[in-house]
Amino acid sequence: MDSSEEPEGSLTPVDFIQLQHYMEYSSQRVKDVIKEFQPGGRLAQHSFRERVDAVGFCLFLKTYLEVDDFPADFCQRLFRYFQHVEHDDSGKSPPPEGGGVFLHDVSCYFSVLEEGQPREKLEFTFKLYDKDCNQLLDSAEVDRIINQMMRAADYLGWDATELRPVLKDMMTAIDVDGNGTVTLEEWVKGGMNNVPLLVLLGLKMTERDGQHIWRMKHFNKPTYCSVCHSMLLGLGKQGLCCTFCKYTVHSHCANKNPEPCARTFVRSKKEIGVAAHDWIKADCKSTKCQVCHKKIKTLAGRRCVWCQEMRHNECLFLGLSSCDCGPLRDHIVPPWAIYAVPKEEDTSLLNVTPDGHILQIVSIPNIHPLLVFVNPKSGGKQGFRVLRKFQYLLNPRQVYNLSNGGPAPGLHFFRHLREFRILVCGGDGTVGWLLDAIDKENLQVHPSIAVLPLGTGNDLARCLRWGGGYDGSDLREILKDIEASELVPMDRWSIQVIPDDPQEAGDPVPYEIINNYFSVGVDASIAHRFHSMREKHPQRFNSRKNKLWYLEFATSETISASCKRLKECLTIECGGKSVDLSSMSLEGIAVLNIPSMHGGSNLWGESKKPNSGPEGEHSEIITDRELLKTISQDMSDKLLEVVGLEGAIEMGQIYTGLKSAGHRLAQTPQITIRTTKALPMQIDGEPWMQPPCTIHISHKNQANMLMAAPTKSTGFFHHK
Repeated sequence: MDSSEEPEGSLTPVDFIQLQHYMEYSSQRVKDVIKEFQPGGRLAQHSFRERVDAVGFCLFLKTYLEVDDFPADFCQRLFRYFQHVEHDDSGKSPPPEGGGVFLHDVSCYFSVLEEGQPREKLEFTFKLYDKDCNQLLDSAEVDRIINQMMRAADYLGWDATELRPVLKDMMTAIDVDGNGTVTLEEWVKGGMNNVPLLVLLGLKMTERDGQHIWRMKHFNKPTYCSVCHSMLLGLGKQGLCCTFCKYTVHSHCANKNPEPCARTFVRSKKEIGVAAHDWIKADCKSTKCQVCHKKIKTLAGRRCVWCQEMRHNECLFLGLSSCDCGPLRDHIVPPWAIYAVPKEEDTSLLNVTPDGHILQIVSIPNIHPLLVFVNPKSGGKQGFRVLRKFQYLLNPRQVYNLSNGGPAPGLHFFRHLREFRILVCGGDGTVGWLLDAIDKENLQVHPSIAVLPLGTGNDLARCLRWGGGYDGSDLREILKDIEASELVPMDRWSIQVIPDDPQEAGDPVPYEIINNYFSVGVDASIAHRFHSMREKHPQRFNSRKNKLWYLEFATSETISASCKRLKECLTIECGGKSVDLSSMSLEGIAVLNIPSMHGGSNLWGESKKPNSGPEGEHSEIITDRELLKTISQDMSDKLLEVVGLEGAIEMGQIYTGLKSAGHRLAQTPQITIRTTKALPMQIDGEPWMQPPCTIHISHKNQANMLMAAPTKSTGFFHHK
């Protein structure tokens, strides 16, 4: 079906975006959900003759998307859309009203969009339509699969006129004997050799070194195919671009044996340290050749993946053959520093390539290679974009997606290096995840850590001068800032929560370590309401709307005052010394390690003057109110600051600058809090409801953090 001939029951782009948003929060797989509609399944009564009725379709969506209150009008639009699928594909009259929709059409459509390996998706879609289980599909059934894929591609922004001929050519190629049927083996083999189809099915991993990782892309400027040398045309996403090396082709040219991607490691120890260029054909856009200094015409030159030097094709071997990795040399782990080793040398199997190579890394003098961890789920789609950009700027082998095994593989890979830095891209929770992993990993040294803040909040990143959120600016500038940063030790604290009654049910305590802050009372109550609502209705929340939700919950907390008279159900001891709360009407207590909370609030505030005592480590417990006015915060002093909050209104006043700080209660190296009723609590922004208990907080260790230079431009970040 041509995308310009939309049926009456088609989805709008807004519908599709909303659908994708629901899918991001679901952990279900299509192949598991459809089992519920098969004989003996929980929802089998809604299935008849391979169809599901309107009620069954709604239940399918609620089960698959894990949403109890899926909008009824949206459900009806989706149902009508799939009702029209049969009519559009067969040319027959529309099915009667209430006639249901084909479950395999629905399943095929969603399977293309969900996370998963392309081979699994190909096998799944084949089996969906192979109803007689004879391992054969006829041409009409295969066309139906392709039509569902085309619909998914259309709403992903692909140029359907470009993709359809590619898929048709694939069908011609795999039906070798021309008998009009396709076996499972032919279908999978043909699909796995069809680059555009693999990209559509979500291929995100290379099977061998030198293989491109393609993604569909829209080009705003005239761009040329590196295979056929003609311009990429179209209004949508016109072609495929390699994430690693930016090699660009038409969709139909991707199957014509394009040049390989750059290598990411060497195969033998003999090649270690041999710093050679890796040249990729590129549109040099009239850049001057760095050998002859003449302009390079379109597609008449090449670019080195590592140093970014550009040369004419005929000048490649006239210049220096040695590569210095260019402006980012202090961060890049070049391929000649990574080599394949026998299995006997590394039995952990944490750094094995899909084609079986076990990799190790060697030290390179005078550089500080950067180990990058990215949480792709942070900041909406920001995480995925940052991941792709770093895979291009650096060696993909040093950039890790935290969704694939967490920090352990990356830390293990760098474990033998003595001079390296870490950049963690995500929120405060992601930083805490990494710090916990470093504690567990047996590293020779504890590396210094910089933060690229994604999403909202990011209190730790603010304190380290990395800002409150990344706004999409050039990551090369961030890498320069890392080179100019300074090392700052950051205290980390152990927290032990002991319930008065171990049998009394309560939420699990989220962490055993505090990096930023601990609080009990009003602010934790607001955070707990926010998190409870987000877990119940994840589709309603994103980084742009979160502050509005917090405002709404803060307003309701102001009205309900659920934590008033806190002093009647809570006591505080600092090193055995009780803190007097009798003269204050508090609704919250905050224990601070860093001078930022709630996305930029400094609850401790500025001090009247610097500490007058001698510099060095302090262990004195201070509760005198006048003396506390002169005490400054320091994340490296092995001391905590304790602050009282009068309520949600005071929190808002501090955030907006109408009030300078909360009530300073104490500075202490350890603290014990006892509660006599269930109260909301939070550690580093993760809330829970805690029955009566005793809480002990004491110093654990210090992490090596990197603080950006004070002259850093504020143009790259949003601060609140």
